[in-house]
Amino acid sequence: MLSLQDNTILGQVGPRTMMGDLLRRFWVPFIEASRVEPVAGDPVEVELLGEKLIVFRDGEGRYVMFENFCPHRGTPLYYGKNEGDGLRCIYHGWKFDSTGACMEMPSEPARSNFKNKISAKSYPVREMAGILWAYMGPQEIMPGLPHIEWVGVTPEMRNIVRYNQECNWVQALEGDIDSSHVGFLHRGSLFRDASISRQDSDLLLYDTSPRWVVETTDYGMMLAAQRTTSDPAHDYWRINQWLMPYVTMIPTDLELRRAHGHMWVPINDVQTQVWCIIWSPTEELTQRERDNVQHGPMPHIATIDPDTGRLRATKANHFMQDRYLQRNTDLLSGIVGVREQDTAVVEGMGALADRTREHLGTSDIPIITMRRRLLRDAKALADGVEPLAASTGEHFGVRSWSALLESDKPFKENPRVSELMAAMA
Repeated sequence: MLSLQDNTILGQVGPRTMMGDLLRRFWVPFIEASRVEPVAGDPVEVELLGEKLIVFRDGEGRYVMFENFCPHRGTPLYYGKNEGDGLRCIYHGWKFDSTGACMEMPSEPARSNFKNKISAKSYPVREMAGILWAYMGPQEIMPGLPHIEWVGVTPEMRNIVRYNQECNWVQALEGDIDSSHVGFLHRGSLFRDASISRQDSDLLLYDTSPRWVVETTDYGMMLAAQRTTSDPAHDYWRINQWLMPYVTMIPTDLELRRAHGHMWVPINDVQTQVWCIIWSPTEELTQRERDNVQHGPMPHIATIDPDTGRLRATKANHFMQDRYLQRNTDLLSGIVGVREQDTAVVEGMGALADRTREHLGTSDIPIITMRRRLLRDAKALADGVEPLAASTGEHFGVRSWSALLESDKPFKENPRVSELMAAMA
């Protein structure tokens, strides 16, 4: 269990909070580039890390992000007019260029230099892999964009879906760190799901009590889960990756043809953006693979509403749980959709889980390690020590994988592990 103080630190993401300061050292994804009009279009409202923001493109097509707050009287700049060379507030006509500097103050005397002292709060924005990323930390230490594998493949080789979740980002993230829940919560879904092969699904369900090798790294954490198989000579290993602070990678098949991951991005203390990514490092995804993410007999995301960015299955309707399916089929949860199943259990903990009441066991070692890393880095930053993981985007060039390994050899001493890790680097 955590102390109340540490649980509070984990959950608070706003400005001038310990975890909020840590998160602001990293580039943060927040919206698909296609949702922002191409040139001199209307602003789009965004909430990110507890800040109300707007994003738009200026007359030269550059992305601009402002706080949704006019520094004059606090009017939302969302209502402003995009004039190409600047955004004009509708209240008193103050106009701000793409850096946030005030260009005009028509409500002030013509000879006044007051405008030279005023700026709208702004953040750098970059486009990568069809997603807009913001950097909200100190400009003098802004790192390069993260070199995540799926960013470097073509659009035909990846599929990205985003929706919002009604809970704190850490408890949402913890579901991907926790491998032991897969054989229970997702029982009856896995072998039909688009994000995992049938062979890996069968191996996962054979042993529901994995043993762990957890290694902290420059980028975050490598999580190796060991399971026995029907063949005493071989164990099934699944290697997940956690890329600080919010990126996870999950293996999907022994042939290493596909990979699967998420980004768990804090909107505020009690809401999270969930980005689901399926990709191939070597070939284009088939249309059937893309369709199966949201359609088919057991889709990965069954009830997403593209207009609202939310799931239709919610706490209010008990995530559309079907007790008949629960009693009469192998679908243990009675909930259709892997993402709906995960969302039901983490949102059910409350908007911010009370970790002071937990009782963690050996299967929770990765979660314990992840929390300690976040808390350690947040507290170190408060003492003036910058996080290593944020120093460069080069740290993140890793991937997840699974393999059948000889059971009589320790994980790191198995020659196949060295071979696979070299291939994934």
